[in-house]
Amino acid sequence: MQGMELSHSLLLNEEAYNQLGEVQKAEFIFEWLRYLEKLLLSTSRSDVREKQKTLVEQLLSLLNSSPGPPTRKLLAKNLAVLYSIGDTFSVYETIDKCNDLIRSKDDSPSYLPTKLAAVVCLGSLYKKLGRILGNTFTDTVGNILKAMKSAESQGRYEIMLSLQNILNGVGAAAAPCHRDVYKAAKSCLTDRSMAVRCAAAKCLLELQNEAIFMWSTDLDSVATLCFKSFEGSNYDVRISVSKLLGTILAKAIISKHPGAAASRQSIRRVSLEEVLELLGTGFLRGSSGFLRASGDMLKGTSSVSRDVRVGVTQAYVVFVSTLGGAWLEKNFAIFLSHILSLVSQSHPKATQTQIDAVCCRRCISFILRATIGGLLGEKAQIAAAKEICQAIWKLKKVMDAVLSDSNLETRLSSTDTAASQHMLVCALQELGNLIHSLGTTAAPLLQDSSAGLLDSVISVIPHPSTSVRLAAAWCLHCIAVALPSYLTPLVDHCLERLTVLKSSPEAVTGFSFAVAALLGAVKHCPLGIPHGKGKIIMTLAEDLLCSAAQNSRLSAQRTQAGWLLIAALMTLGPAVVSHHLARVLLLWKCVFPAASKDLETEKSRGDSFTWQVTLEGRAGALSAVKSFVSHCGELLTEEIIQRLLPPLPCAVDLLTQ
Repeated sequence: MQGMELSHSLLLNEEAYNQLGEVQKAEFIFEWLRYLEKLLLSTSRSDVREKQKTLVEQLLSLLNSSPGPPTRKLLAKNLAVLYSIGDTFSVYETIDKCNDLIRSKDDSPSYLPTKLAAVVCLGSLYKKLGRILGNTFTDTVGNILKAMKSAESQGRYEIMLSLQNILNGVGAAAAPCHRDVYKAAKSCLTDRSMAVRCAAAKCLLELQNEAIFMWSTDLDSVATLCFKSFEGSNYDVRISVSKLLGTILAKAIISKHPGAAASRQSIRRVSLEEVLELLGTGFLRGSSGFLRASGDMLKGTSSVSRDVRVGVTQAYVVFVSTLGGAWLEKNFAIFLSHILSLVSQSHPKATQTQIDAVCCRRCISFILRATIGGLLGEKAQIAAAKEICQAIWKLKKVMDAVLSDSNLETRLSSTDTAASQHMLVCALQELGNLIHSLGTTAAPLLQDSSAGLLDSVISVIPHPSTSVRLAAAWCLHCIAVALPSYLTPLVDHCLERLTVLKSSPEAVTGFSFAVAALLGAVKHCPLGIPHGKGKIIMTLAEDLLCSAAQNSRLSAQRTQAGWLLIAALMTLGPAVVSHHLARVLLLWKCVFPAASKDLETEKSRGDSFTWQVTLEGRAGALSAVKSFVSHCGELLTEEIIQRLLPPLPCAVDLLTQ
């Protein structure tokens, strides 16, 4: 450790350094640089100036000692700090020295760390000293860009970050180099190396502060480039590139172009619709959206990779976050309509497979949650919820007008799930999240009859699409958790609908989902629900299970609904379940064959439909058992366990068939 203490001095202790082995030398240097960083800031300016010449020589000599990444970073930082505290006379020599090292024709791997360190030093010097360095930056940038042509990935990475620092330090004065840097960074944005893509995005993000063309004349090509960069990307690339894309698009909308710049360049004003269309094209068609339809697209085989979708999703969030909450509040209707349209029937390609549909829905939900939840205040969130309600009403009308109870009774089960399902799922999920986060402050929203929030959610519970029914149930769950006073009335309403509409397959599953979701909310509501509700739910569940066989069109749905209600009932805990346990045990016993030989005879009977209903029943029963064990541990006496065990071997046997 004594060796390390010897490194704690303003100048490098060369005597101690020379006595060390190679590995120790590297450690000694690193320790000295780390200490120097703190020491320079606490040493008086006159002391620094006195030793500056020697210190500069020592630091520059380290460039040739194959410094690794952490060492070169510290070396560059110390050089810049040294010149900012001391004299700047010799800084030009230092810059020339670095440029010479970069110009060197030596391509050997052993020389690479020296080149990289020189690149990092230049970036650091310009960032710290900026315009003090006068016009030297044009030569430096030219030299660095020339070096990039033959650089490997590590070199390209450091060059991009160095250019970012140079642009940061020099500011608007770097205008003569803007186009050259832009051209180089563009090629790096689609580099094989992910680290280089990230560095290029950071460089371009710095460049757009002064380079007006990036968010005016070249906006489309920057966007296309970003979409290409998302292809095959990783998380870090998506974060960096989405920050670049979102920032540039926001800049395109809000910038008031300065007169001088406007006269130099033809400025194209960009509207919000154009920007949203640009992002939408990226989301739906990726980077190919702007080019002529390729063979793949014409054949209909082209699909946008999920990397691109997720990247564009993050860009949407950056875009809106950059513009801010007040902007979102003002433009919310346009924004919501656009975001939901991404999963509408007008773009069937985006949701043609289940995986694509789920991915798109997750993306849309992420955008809505991050913007509405992250940027809007309470009042604006309530306004947003009303807007979402309006969207749900519109989609409901599009779906099938408002279905009256009578034709719901007679309506045949629709296998054709309405095309608006994905939009509805996203709208319902966000509405649920919004109300959940607003808590009791959402009360006026539910009391506002003009918004018709509850009616809008309940109206889509019997939707042909299972996803929509589940989303509507989840939304009711959120309402109940946020406003517990609505819990019992909602349970009553859904039970009543379930009873009245038990001849409609969609209504049976939809309202059973809703009741189950509401019962799941009970544990979050301190006052719970009236004790008598358990009996009503149990009776209804039994009725559904017993009547399942009466109508083959409804068998599967009633079976599923009956067991779902029983499983949900279990979450109310032992105090409620104990009254109904005998009936539930009987139902469990009936749904499984008594012995394995019965299972054998069963196999030779029935067709695919009866088996579907049977398996639905057994799956539901097992779920209810699991729910019982999870929530009613106190009731698990030895006797009850013995009565629960017989069906289990049968269930396992069934799996192994």
